[in-house]
Amino acid sequence: MGRLDGKVALISGGARGQGAHEGQLFSAEGAAAVVLADILDADGQRTANAIERAEYVHLDVSVESDWDAVVAAAVERHGRLDVLVNNAAIDFERALVDTSLDDWNRMIAVNQTGAFLGIRAAARAMIKLGNGGSIINISSVAGLEGLKLHSAYAASKWALRGLTRSAAQELGRHGIRVNSVHPGMIETAFTAELKAFADPATRARFERSIPLQRYGQVDDVGHLVVFLASDEAAYCTGQEYLVDGGIHR
Repeated sequence: MGRLDGKVALISGGARGQGAHEGQLFSAEGAAAVVLADILDADGQRTANAIERAEYVHLDVSVESDWDAVVAAAVERHGRLDVLVNNAAIDFERALVDTSLDDWNRMIAVNQTGAFLGIRAAARAMIKLGNGGSIINISSVAGLEGLKLHSAYAASKWALRGLTRSAAQELGRHGIRVNSVHPGMIETAFTAELKAFADPATRARFERSIPLQRYGQVDDVGHLVVFLASDEAAYCTGQEYLVDGGIHR
């Protein structure tokens, strides 16, 4: 039996990269349904077509009505919602003094407000259904320490920590667990164009600074997410889980 047998999961940012890989792992672990949500419709549909018991839905995480509609549709179609993974995020490399207010607001809208709207919509459904659940917020090592040239991103990921802990305090009595995952340098489509990954000399320098001497892979994050989604993590809530090769000390 798989660790997620019978569970219905919703993954934002599920069209590609880390979210898509989590969808594959959830299916392999026996999830009854995996709902992949994104704004990248063509990529999302291709990903869902390649995963057993997966489906794709359009979701702009910064839009309140999108979240309400996606969660309601998942419950109507499958009769339950057990897991939410808030995976959708954006980032850009820019000096703080060159970051416009529009840049800042867009980052907060996706990375912070999007997670809030997802938690709220999923929690309302989970409370009504009465089966408990697991909400997993994908933050970052940048949510634990400052990150040069990524001030807006780091701010949004720091905020996600407080949101996670507050939600865990409120929702625990309903059997809903809320945790955050903090990846370090993970190779995905999301990170492929960053200098730290694309430039060989920069990459070598970064990898030497990591105790495990390598960048992380999507499996490194995905298997932790599967654990937190499963009943094996039934007594884990309000916690911050690092997947960073030991770089944060």
